[in-house]
Amino acid sequence: MTHTVIAVGREAPFKEIVALMEQWKISALPVLAGEGRVIGVVSEADLLPKEAFRDSDPTRLDQLKRLADLAKAGGVSAGEVMSTPAVTVHPDTTLPQAARVMAQRHVKRLPVTDVHGLLQGVVSRGDLLKVFLRSDGELAEEVNRTVVALLFPAGTVTVRVEEGVVTLGGTIRDRSLVPVAARLTRAVEGVVDVRVDLAGNGSRPHRGAAPTC
Repeated sequence: MTHTVIAVGREAPFKEIVALMEQWKISALPVLAGEGRVIGVVSEADLLPKEAFRDSDPTRLDQLKRLADLAKAGGVSAGEVMSTPAVTVHPDTTLPQAARVMAQRHVKRLPVTDVHGLLQGVVSRGDLLKVFLRSDGELAEEVNRTVVALLFPAGTVTVRVEEGVVTLGGTIRDRSLVPVAARLTRAVEGVVDVRVDLAGNGSRPHRGAAPTC
């Protein structure tokens, strides 16, 4: 996560929010109260209704359908346009968990809060993607250490990594470990995909991606 966070209080004016987003090139701002407790988030989507309704005269039906947007269109401060409660994660949230929250809640940035709701940082889509910048050598070392050494201590399994894609090769005694090895390898942060070319004693190699368990 990013520890240096641009945030606003509930009384922050509309134009100040827009200016901060433009200055820092961000799409959302946590809204804080008291000693730093996150009470909401103001995103670009929360600000757009003001422009959408600026020169329109919505029908009664449209007004009923878009009551929340109409309320935001009339807002002049962070507290009046923010989305609440804020969608947040905790510092111990894993990267896959944070990614799922972003996808499910359709947000680009997540405030990171402690058990008291106090802001600790922000994680963005860009932060989640940085993990894929790990080198192939670094990935190979971790797969060897955390997967191969654990499941195949006899040293008959090799690890090859190209552009983040891990290939497990060699001969093993217990074919039931193939999906386990694939799952553990896929869980290593920065792995793009997993290919398995592991043969059991006296059997043909299993080629292609291993089944996900």
